[in-house]
Amino acid sequence: MRAVVTRVNSASVTIDGKVVSEIKKGFLVLLGVHVSDNEEKARKIADKICGLRVFEDENGKMNIGPKDAGAQILIVSQFTLYADTSSRRPGFTDAARPDLAVPLYELVVSECRNRGFEVQTGEFGADMKVESVNDGPVTIVLDI
Repeated sequence: MRAVVTRVNSASVTIDGKVVSEIKKGFLVLLGVHVSDNEEKARKIADKICGLRVFEDENGKMNIGPKDAGAQILIVSQFTLYADTSSRRPGFTDAARPDLAVPLYELVVSECRNRGFEVQTGEFGADMKVESVNDGPVTIVLDI
């Protein structure tokens, strides 16, 4: 699994002109599922996301985790994170098909919620407009 985690002041997902999800301070997570991923990897990446200490403490150091920072999480499926760019036209054979990707995406969402986070989501397979106000900017790529 691959997650691009951006610390944000706010983020939202709009579908067909309607805002369907939005958060304030927290993480915008673009989540890609690989053809070889499984439930163990989904749980592991959720644990990494929920424990990522990238919020500043009183000394301006990135030392505070999202729970203590009062962060919310917006998770958006992003199969293009597994694009093969060896040619000019990307291929996506490494990205999991929906029958595998959807349950693993939903498991990551569930695992984050089980850890006490308010989690918003995009809509799997929809044409989404994702907006964010990056904080820092701080962006971390997690590969499991």
